[in-house]
Amino acid sequence: MRWRLTLLVAATTSAVVLAFLIPLTLLLRSLAEERTLSTATSDATNLAQIAAANGAGAAEEALKTAAKAPKGPLGITTVFLPDGDTLGAKVGDDSKNVDRARNGLAFTNRADGEAVVYAPVLSTEGAYVVRTEVSGAELHDGVGQASWILGALGALLLALSVGAADTLARRLSDPIKDLAAAADSIRDGRLDIRSPEHGPPEVVAMAGALNRLSARIEQLLISERESVADLSHRLRTPVTALRLDVEAIADPEIAQRIEEHVATLERTVNAVVQDARRPVRPNVASRCDVAALVGERVAFWSALADEQGRSLRTWLPSRPTWARIDPVELTDVVDVLIDNVFAHTEEGVPLEVTVNTNAAHEIVLAVQDGGNGLPGADVVARGHSNAGSSGLGLDIVRRAAIASGGRLELGRSRLGGAKVQVVLSPAETRTRERMRQRRGSAGGGLGQKLRKLVGQS
Repeated sequence: MRWRLTLLVAATTSAVVLAFLIPLTLLLRSLAEERTLSTATSDATNLAQIAAANGAGAAEEALKTAAKAPKGPLGITTVFLPDGDTLGAKVGDDSKNVDRARNGLAFTNRADGEAVVYAPVLSTEGAYVVRTEVSGAELHDGVGQASWILGALGALLLALSVGAADTLARRLSDPIKDLAAAADSIRDGRLDIRSPEHGPPEVVAMAGALNRLSARIEQLLISERESVADLSHRLRTPVTALRLDVEAIADPEIAQRIEEHVATLERTVNAVVQDARRPVRPNVASRCDVAALVGERVAFWSALADEQGRSLRTWLPSRPTWARIDPVELTDVVDVLIDNVFAHTEEGVPLEVTVNTNAAHEIVLAVQDGGNGLPGADVVARGHSNAGSSGLGLDIVRRAAIASGGRLELGRSRLGGAKVQVVLSPAETRTRERMRQRRGSAGGGLGQKLRKLVGQS
């Protein structure tokens, strides 16, 4: 916007300057011609009067005197005497115009950018005619210098207007840039950021509205987290009661299985409480070994797979695959994906879980089954389900993938059923992180500020 405003003012000022300079230059040219012709006519008339009053000798002396002047004669001057002789410069056949002037008519002929002045004076001896040629350079003497001065003044005016426009545009655009930066920070979850309220009144009003909106969102989010934490805390009581009831079950195998489920439920409740109590600002340093965690969760679900006669195959890389996601969130993702297969396919349907890295170095977690496939692409929509469930599972997976900088992809598996693929952004390794910190510390004060900002985030 700053450059657009500056260019607009520059274009407008240029148009105004040209609108004044062009007519003014033409006026100067016309005034210079009139001044030169008036001077030439006056000098020619004076010379003719000298010749008529004092004779040809006096006229010849006047011509010599004019030739010795600093500027020389005004033009090529010729004096036509009454007896037909001439003094001064020789010219071609111009008898027609000279005869016209002998009748007492003073006039000027203009042709090819030059002018010829005829000045007659009548005497008892006859008519003396002075003919003076004025070249184009003499006609427009001084016009070029005046035009350069006007052009310089116009350029100075243009530069001053552009500088003033740039200053004004910067004062207008800088507050808008600050407002946009604050909005981007709020979008990234930094709700404690406030936009500076400066600039034009409209921008100040907008910044104030954005600050109030950010504060209100922060209050609502804190209130929501507190409500979720309270609700999760209340769930601990029935979970504890379930754990006590498990101890009363006589069958040790069933008791152990239910106790594992209760432990899983308790971990989930604790995770919800911890997630609700986390600060609003996201933890940019979250990282997790996807292969190791997926291996742990597959081992947990393998017992249920054996009970239902499912073939649970896995392919996990032997080396760590670090992704930019919190381990608790990744645990929820894996449990949701595997639980969906158990909940929405028949017993005995095979299941496959794989983890690999694509060409963009992203970590890809894929869960495939041999069931009937997904009922539709809208199953990702929050609260939407074609199988009678809450419809929140895949939405939780999608939001976790997006929060890590990745995405959720749905398709058809090679087993014939559904394929749900979670693409996660890779996390920095510890070695790269230490190298980056060393480079930051070598940068002096800037590195310290960057480390401080990362620590705060």
